[in-house]
Amino acid sequence: MTEERFSFTAGAKKTLGIVGIVGIVLFVLGTVLSMSGGHGHEGHGEHEETALEAHESASLLASAETPEEGSAHAEEHGEAEAHEGGHGEHHESAYWLKRIYSNLWVNNVYFTGLAIIGLFFVAVQYVAQAGWSVGFLRVSLSLANWIPIAGILMFLSWWLIRYDVFHWTHASLYGPGGDEILQGKAPLWFWPMESGSALPLFYIARMVLFFVLWYMLFAMIKKEIFAEDINGGVDHWKKTRKYSVIFLVIFGFSSSIGAWDWVMSIDPHWFSTLFGWYVFASWWINGLAVIALITVILKQNGYLKIVNANHLHDIGKFIFGFSIFWTYIWFAQFLLQYYANMPEETVYFLQRLEVGNYTWVFFLNLILNFILPFLLLMTRDAKRHMSLIKLVCPIIIAGHWFDFYLMITPGVMKLEGGFGFMEIGMFMIFGVAFLFVALSSLAKSPLFPKNHPFLEESLHHHI
Repeated sequence: MTEERFSFTAGAKKTLGIVGIVGIVLFVLGTVLSMSGGHGHEGHGEHEETALEAHESASLLASAETPEEGSAHAEEHGEAEAHEGGHGEHHESAYWLKRIYSNLWVNNVYFTGLAIIGLFFVAVQYVAQAGWSVGFLRVSLSLANWIPIAGILMFLSWWLIRYDVFHWTHASLYGPGGDEILQGKAPLWFWPMESGSALPLFYIARMVLFFVLWYMLFAMIKKEIFAEDINGGVDHWKKTRKYSVIFLVIFGFSSSIGAWDWVMSIDPHWFSTLFGWYVFASWWINGLAVIALITVILKQNGYLKIVNANHLHDIGKFIFGFSIFWTYIWFAQFLLQYYANMPEETVYFLQRLEVGNYTWVFFLNLILNFILPFLLLMTRDAKRHMSLIKLVCPIIIAGHWFDFYLMITPGVMKLEGGFGFMEIGMFMIFGVAFLFVALSSLAKSPLFPKNHPFLEESLHHHI
């Protein structure tokens, strides 16, 4: 096979730049509207609550909470005054600023997932000794170049947003007469903990460790993959497979703990034993959709001649099957907690389904992430046509952004969350930055590994 190289043209960079500028404009416009409108909201699904409606909604939520949770809820939202934070006080941030923080964290977690799934997909293919995916492995690998940027963004932004996004960071909750539930969970976040400390050393150490390990293994895998292009043979493939095994073992526990730390702890009184799997499922299917979409767009622009309808069929089956897997995890978590009707568990779904501004997102989540992919990719032919893949993948990409929005925003904004220009703009900004990093990396090496030992198998792949 003739070596192929992707050219990240000036035109493509210009297009991304225009999208980024539009995103900045929308974000600024959304911020201005949010500031000028107080707690009024622009965009679909946002409406201004009257004082009576807000009181009734808060009462409904409070009735589903344990006494400790009700106390914490009243402390955080019934009093609009200062919380103790570290050595000083943290006053409740302005509505518009808190909304920015919420969106920042949504996109941090969302794009971190895309990056780590890019590496996860490569590792799975090497460990499974798969040949079908050789043609677009470099597309998946390119996504992982966001890992170090994601780590820096997450670490720095956490210190900025922690008091508004993570309620458990307030030191006043851990003193005498504080929140008993959070005091019981304190070792998970603050160990080793001094009395009255609000510096979550254990939490931060885990965050740093996970990103360092992910990046180190990414660098080692990437080095061996590109060395194979130069030297050939199977030695580099064997080393890549060894590093992939190590990565998968580390990913197995780090992804679940990351889900608990970065998402589930936003609602610190609530927990789900399925939550690590749920976040992984959302990351995984979203990553598959991005890999498939970039592959199809490259092929339609004359690249990746090695990829044919059989390869598209396989990745289409992955997308179809794991959309059902995500729904299974979603339904298992929802059904068990909602049917059990335990207040400390149902408050999570009550807040997202029955009160506030999130009901439309709750049902849109199911439509975009299960119903449409299931119906559109059900037939064999649908999985083999680039036009159908190009239709389904953006639906899934948008759908799983809403999934993370629904996981994070209600816990941060409570009954005042909204969706509008601010959310669309920040997603576009992050998306442009992510694509610029991925495509720049993709242009620096051949589009497929010409010396991969399973290249011939991929060329003759037929289903």
